[in-house]
Amino acid sequence: MNVVAKRKIYLGIAGAFVLVSWLLVIFLGVKPGIDLKGGTSWQVSFADPVSVEEIKSVFREIAGLEASVKTAGDGSFIIRLPDLSEEDHQAYLVVLKQSLGELEEKNFSSIGPTIGSDLRRRSVWAMILVLVGISIFVTWAFRKVSEPVRSWKYGVVTLITLFHDVSIPIGMLAFLGWWQGIEIDTNFIVALLVVMGFSVHDTIVVFDRIRENLLINRGKDVPLSSIINQSVRDTLARSINTSLTLIFILAALLFFGPPSLFFFILVILVGTVVGTYSSIFVASPILYIWGKGKKD
Repeated sequence: MNVVAKRKIYLGIAGAFVLVSWLLVIFLGVKPGIDLKGGTSWQVSFADPVSVEEIKSVFREIAGLEASVKTAGDGSFIIRLPDLSEEDHQAYLVVLKQSLGELEEKNFSSIGPTIGSDLRRRSVWAMILVLVGISIFVTWAFRKVSEPVRSWKYGVVTLITLFHDVSIPIGMLAFLGWWQGIEIDTNFIVALLVVMGFSVHDTIVVFDRIRENLLINRGKDVPLSSIINQSVRDTLARSINTSLTLIFILAALLFFGPPSLFFFILVILVGTVVGTYSSIFVASPILYIWGKGKKD
């Protein structure tokens, strides 16, 4: 496998996916969940058959609210409303029973806009601190191989691969939000952090082998392209086998796990696939481009 020689193809594929993902985000946007913007999520099931439009009409008539109503996998309904007090909650519960018959409350959660804003801010800071911490750690870890590529560049390349790895799941959620109304909540942030952790682990495995081969060939007239290609070949089987193990588990959870975790698992699954690709076909070529001409 000659990753360096075909770097334009591999980087072009990665760049195309990132571009499409961010175009989806820009033009379709993402839908924040109630825990990021505030509001109420109310899951109920009715004894008698009820349609989504009937539930919407009840809220429209009694309070002038345009409720968002979706069917859940177990036949229940998930109702999205503005932030409700407990008094309003109980009043609407009575009205729903009177209008649509007996019902069972499966879940009710209401978050004020202030709390939602605080969670959103904390989520952004969590992402930033993780990225800064990863960059500093990688720079320190590769301090002994400052030639032909400076150690801080390993950290920057790692950040570039992470940007690739999180961009594609975000673009996917933007599309699903437009197509099926899927909302981004704190679970999505957690899923992204999991993806970042796995991707960094896989990238560092490849970089570590590059570091070892650079140290072994120090003082020798060995091209950087040969060192990178050999390092990728040395770690390819391990990276693929590790990723496939996780992918099989996630696929089983995706199809046989609880419906409430479907999109959480989907984000991790997609992130794992693109993270494996970026560790091999994005990080290594970029590292070569940055060091080209010094030892090649």
